[in-house]
Amino acid sequence: MTPSKDAFPEPCPPVPTLPEPSVLRPSCSLPLDNPHAAGIDIGEAEHWVAVPPGRDPQPVRRCGTFTADLDALADWLLDCGITPVARASTGVYGIPVFARLEARGLQGFLIDPRQAKRAPGRPKTDRRDCQGRQRLPAYGLLAAAFRPDDQVCVLRSSLRHRQRLLTYGAHHMQPMHKAWHQMHLTRSQVVSDRTGATGMAILHALIAGERAPLTLAKLRTPPCQHREDEIAKALQGPWRAEPLCALQQAVAWDPFAHQPLTVGAQHLQTHLGTLADQSAGQPLPPNPRRHKQANEPPFDARTPLSRLAGVDLTTLEGIEEGTALVILAEIGTDRRRWPSVKHFCSWLGLAPRAPRRPSRGRAPAPRGAHGPPRAHSSRGLLSAEAPPIGSPQSHHGDGAQARTARLQSVQTREGLCQAGPR
Repeated sequence: MTPSKDAFPEPCPPVPTLPEPSVLRPSCSLPLDNPHAAGIDIGEAEHWVAVPPGRDPQPVRRCGTFTADLDALADWLLDCGITPVARASTGVYGIPVFARLEARGLQGFLIDPRQAKRAPGRPKTDRRDCQGRQRLPAYGLLAAAFRPDDQVCVLRSSLRHRQRLLTYGAHHMQPMHKAWHQMHLTRSQVVSDRTGATGMAILHALIAGERAPLTLAKLRTPPCQHREDEIAKALQGPWRAEPLCALQQAVAWDPFAHQPLTVGAQHLQTHLGTLADQSAGQPLPPNPRRHKQANEPPFDARTPLSRLAGVDLTTLEGIEEGTALVILAEIGTDRRRWPSVKHFCSWLGLAPRAPRRPSRGRAPAPRGAHGPPRAHSSRGLLSAEAPPIGSPQSHHGDGAQARTARLQSVQTREGLCQAGPR
C-alpha cells in the first residue's frame, strides 16, 4: 500500500517563522529525564511528530492517518532511537495510533490533561504543540497518566461496553412504564420487578388479548409476596389503544435489547480465561455470598478474577463479583504506580477536599468531586459499597459507627462555637 501524497515521510509544508514560546526553549540548567522521548499531536486527518533535535535533519514531520503511514512512522521513530512517545488525551483518535506503536515496541506516554493545561505559554499550532509535548516530558515537567496494560484495556473496554448496553436497556424499559401509567394500572405497587417472571408473564398475556384481572393475577409466581386479589385490583383500568400499541412495540424490542448482553458476556468470559494466573495454585475459599446481583455477568467471574488478582476480592465486606470485576478492569493488578495507599486514595478521589469559598457568584465545587475522570467508575463503586460496610450486620460496623459518632460530635461542637451565645 502506497501512502498518500501528504502522508509521511513527505516533507511538511513550510510554516511561517514565529517567535517560539518560552515553554519550547531548551534549557541547559534542567537535567533530561527522558532524553529519548518524542511528542505527537494526534488529529483526525494528520499527525504531527517531533523527535529530539539532532536525531534527524528534519526533527518535526507530518504523518498521515492510514495504517501504512503509522508503520512508516514507527520505523522512523525506531531509527531515531525513540523509546517513549508522549501524546495528550485525544479520545478515540489516539487509541489505534498508540496500539500500533506499542505493537512495534515503542512505549506510550499519556500526558495527564490536568497537568498539560497548567503549562504556561502553550503553543496553539499543531507543529509547535508536538514540540512542546516532546520537550516537557523530556525534562520531567509532565508526568504520565495512568493507563493499564493491553490485556486489562481489553477487559476495561468490554466491561464499559456492557455498562452502556445496560443503560440502553434501562432506557428501553421506560416506554413500558409510561404505558402502564397512562392506562392507570398500578402494577408497580404489587409487582416490584416489572421485568421479572410475574411481570413479564402478565405483560405477554395482556398483549395476547387477555383483559380479565383475575386471570392475569393467576400468573403470579411463588416469589411474589402479594395475593392474587391484590394483583387483580391493581390491574383494573381503562385499556386505551395508544398505550397498548406502545407497550406491544416495547415488548417486541425486548429480546433484541438483551441479545447483545448475552454475546458480550460470552466474549467477556472468554477474555477472562486468557489472562495470566497469579494465584500460584491457591484454592478458593468458600463463597460467603448469598445471591447474585441483577446486572452481574451470568457466569462465574469469581474464579478468573481470583486468578487475575492473586486473591479473592469477594471475601471483603461489601465487594461482590460485579464490583471486583469493575475495579480490576479499571486499575488492573499493577500497584507499582501508587507508592502507598494514600496515593491510591488520592488518585481515586475518595478523600473529600475542603469546599472552596464561593467568589463572584461562583458556586463551590461539591465535596469529593475531584480525581481523574477514568477513576470515577471505581470511585463510585467504592463509595456505593461504603454504607453496607458500616451496617450493624458487618463486622466493620461497630468501628465505622463509632467513628461516625465521634465525627458528628465534633461537628456539633464546632457548630455551637460558630453560633455563639444568643
